[in-house]
Amino acid sequence: IHMVLKWNIGLLLKLNLILREETKMYIEEGQAVPAVTFKVRELGEWKQVTSYELFGHKRVVLFALPGAFTPTCSSKQLPGYEENYENFVDLGIDEVYCLSVNDTFVMNAWAEQQGITKVKMIPDGSGEFTDGMGMSVCKDNLCFGVRSWRYAAVIDNGVLVKLFDEPGQEDDHPEDPYGESSPESVLEWLEKTA
Repeated sequence: IHMVLKWNIGLLLKLNLILREETKMYIEEGQAVPAVTFKVRELGEWKQVTSYELFGHKRVVLFALPGAFTPTCSSKQLPGYEENYENFVDLGIDEVYCLSVNDTFVMNAWAEQQGITKVKMIPDGSGEFTDGMGMSVCKDNLCFGVRSWRYAAVIDNGVLVKLFDEPGQEDDHPEDPYGESSPESVLEWLEKTA
């Protein structure tokens, strides 16, 4: 019975991946970003924050990554955006957000551990926003489960203006590409379009 249950669970997981891939929606430049509600914990209290509250009526940079406390995210991407925060503001960006498919406790602890004071953290614990962006990937090869593909975006009043996604988006990607979504790439584009 145990082997049959294990086989059936494995089959269901594979079927879920196939269905998820077939129904995946991708947001294109010029379209509104997904309307979702994020559950965040601030000052010991639960708070619900909508994507409209975060992205509406302002011009923001959002960067998404596979996971808090992971090597590239912790050594390059998050600190790079924090260090360049003022450069983004100088180019007309109102806020810089970091999103990951992690819960609010993990995101808050990571921000504290990294000394982040300018970049705002967005916990997409259930991956709803990530799915809506078409950026969810399965990272079972690393025992991560479903996570976000690494990307950055310029969003103006809730509309995706420019997407900086890393090449090769696929489930269980054997590498962790980083470059297109770096703060330097986004700043370069903003400077050219200013």
